[in-house]
Amino acid sequence: MTEKTLVEFLAENPVNDICEDVVISERLKGFKFKIKPCSSEDFNGYCQECRIIDKKGKKMGFNEGKFSELMIINHTLYPDFTDAKAIKAAGCKTPREYINRVLSAGELVALQSKITDLSGLGEDFDELVEEVKN
Repeated sequence: MTEKTLVEFLAENPVNDICEDVVISERLKGFKFKIKPCSSEDFNGYCQECRIIDKKGKKMGFNEGKFSELMIINHTLYPDFTDAKAIKAAGCKTPREYINRVLSAGELVALQSKITDLSGLGEDFDELVEEVKN
Protein backbone atom coordinates (compact mmCIF):
# COMPACT_ATOMS: atom_id res chain seq x y z
CA MET A 1 0.00 0.00 0.00
CA THR A 2 2.77 2.45 0.88
CA GLU A 3 4.57 1.76 -2.41
CA LYS A 4 1.48 2.54 -4.47
CA THR A 5 0.94 5.76 -2.54
CA LEU A 6 4.54 6.80 -3.17
CA VAL A 7 4.26 5.92 -6.86
CA GLU A 8 1.07 7.95 -7.14
CA PHE A 9 2.64 10.89 -5.33
CA LEU A 10 5.68 10.84 -7.62
CA ALA A 11 3.50 10.62 -10.73
CA GLU A 12 1.43 13.59 -9.59
CA ASN A 13 4.38 15.69 -8.39
CA PRO A 14 7.21 15.68 -10.95
CA VAL A 15 10.36 17.58 -10.07
CA ASN A 16 9.98 19.94 -13.02
CA ASP A 17 6.76 21.31 -11.45
CA ILE A 18 8.52 22.47 -8.27
CA CYS A 19 9.34 26.15 -7.92
CA GLU A 20 10.01 28.53 -5.06
CA ASP A 21 10.13 32.30 -4.52
CA VAL A 22 13.32 33.44 -2.77
CA VAL A 23 15.01 36.64 -1.62
CA ILE A 24 18.74 36.63 -2.27
CA SER A 25 20.11 39.80 -0.66
CA GLU A 26 19.47 42.84 1.46
CA ARG A 27 19.78 45.05 -1.65
CA LEU A 28 16.99 43.11 -3.35
CA LYS A 29 14.89 42.38 -0.25
CA GLY A 30 11.76 43.88 -1.85
CA PHE A 31 11.99 41.47 -4.79
CA LYS A 32 11.59 37.73 -5.08
CA PHE A 33 13.29 35.48 -7.57
CA LYS A 34 11.38 32.42 -8.77
CA ILE A 35 13.62 29.38 -9.04
CA LYS A 36 13.24 25.74 -10.01
CA PRO A 37 15.37 22.73 -9.06
CA CYS A 38 18.09 21.24 -11.20
CA SER A 39 17.33 17.73 -12.45
CA SER A 40 19.99 15.04 -12.34
CA GLU A 41 20.08 15.12 -16.15
CA ASP A 42 20.77 18.88 -16.14
CA PHE A 43 23.35 18.52 -13.36
CA ASN A 44 25.24 15.81 -15.25
CA GLY A 45 25.11 17.86 -18.46
CA TYR A 46 26.52 20.95 -16.72
CA CYS A 47 29.29 18.82 -15.19
CA GLN A 48 30.23 17.53 -18.64
CA GLU A 49 30.12 21.03 -20.15
CA CYS A 50 32.30 22.49 -17.40
CA ARG A 51 35.11 19.95 -17.49
CA ILE A 52 38.36 21.44 -18.69
CA ILE A 53 40.24 19.06 -20.99
CA ASP A 54 43.61 19.67 -22.61
CA LYS A 55 44.39 19.13 -26.30
CA LYS A 56 45.47 15.56 -25.59
CA GLY A 57 42.09 14.72 -24.05
CA LYS A 58 43.40 14.69 -20.49
CA LYS A 59 41.09 16.16 -17.86
CA MET A 60 42.70 19.22 -16.30
CA GLY A 61 40.03 20.77 -14.10
CA PHE A 62 36.53 22.09 -13.67
CA ASN A 63 35.13 25.54 -14.46
CA GLU A 64 33.10 26.29 -11.31
CA GLY A 65 32.17 29.79 -12.48
CA LYS A 66 30.61 28.50 -15.69
CA PHE A 67 28.79 25.79 -13.72
CA SER A 68 27.33 28.40 -11.37
CA GLU A 69 26.26 30.59 -14.30
CA LEU A 70 24.53 27.64 -16.01
CA MET A 71 22.64 26.83 -12.81
CA ILE A 72 21.51 30.44 -12.37
CA ILE A 73 20.59 31.13 -16.00
CA ASN A 74 18.71 27.85 -16.50
CA HIS A 75 17.00 27.51 -13.12
CA THR A 76 15.82 31.05 -12.45
CA LEU A 77 12.33 31.45 -13.86
CA TYR A 78 11.90 35.08 -12.78
CA PRO A 79 13.56 37.21 -13.79
CA ASP A 80 14.22 35.39 -17.04
CA PHE A 81 17.94 35.84 -17.58
CA THR A 82 17.56 34.65 -21.18
CA ASP A 83 15.07 37.39 -22.11
CA ALA A 84 16.57 39.20 -25.13
CA LYS A 85 14.85 42.52 -24.30
CA ALA A 86 16.13 42.55 -20.73
CA ILE A 87 19.63 41.56 -21.84
CA LYS A 88 19.69 44.36 -24.42
CA ALA A 89 18.20 46.90 -21.97
CA ALA A 90 21.07 46.19 -19.59
CA GLY A 91 23.56 46.81 -22.39
CA CYS A 92 24.54 43.16 -22.59
CA LYS A 93 24.75 40.58 -25.35
CA THR A 94 24.51 37.26 -23.49
CA PRO A 95 22.72 35.87 -20.44
CA ARG A 96 26.13 35.29 -18.84
CA GLU A 97 27.12 38.92 -19.31
CA TYR A 98 23.67 40.01 -18.07
CA ILE A 99 23.73 38.14 -14.76
CA ASN A 100 27.23 39.37 -14.06
CA ARG A 101 26.20 42.97 -14.73
CA VAL A 102 22.98 43.05 -12.69
CA LEU A 103 23.90 40.84 -9.70
CA SER A 104 26.81 41.17 -7.29
CA ALA A 105 29.14 38.25 -6.65
CA GLY A 106 27.42 37.60 -3.33
CA GLU A 107 23.98 37.69 -4.94
CA LEU A 108 25.12 35.18 -7.57
CA VAL A 109 26.43 32.87 -4.85
CA ALA A 110 23.21 33.25 -2.83
CA LEU A 111 21.01 32.54 -5.85
CA GLN A 112 23.00 29.47 -6.82
CA SER A 113 22.88 28.29 -3.21
CA LYS A 114 19.08 28.59 -3.14
CA ILE A 115 18.83 26.61 -6.41
CA THR A 116 21.25 24.00 -5.06
CA ASP A 117 19.21 23.61 -1.87
CA LEU A 118 15.91 23.35 -3.79
CA SER A 119 17.54 20.70 -5.98
CA GLY A 120 18.28 18.60 -2.91
CA LEU A 121 22.04 18.96 -3.31
CA GLY A 122 22.57 21.17 -0.26
CA GLU A 123 25.69 20.32 1.72
CA ASP A 124 26.57 17.49 -0.66
CA PHE A 125 26.99 19.97 -3.52
CA ASP A 126 30.64 20.80 -2.78
CA GLU A 127 31.46 17.10 -2.50
CA LEU A 128 29.77 16.41 -5.85
CA VAL A 129 31.71 19.21 -7.54
CA GLU A 130 34.98 17.88 -6.05
CA GLU A 131 34.11 14.40 -7.35
CA VAL A 132 33.48 15.79 -10.85
CA LYS A 133 36.81 17.65 -10.74
CA ASN A 134 38.74 14.45 -10.00
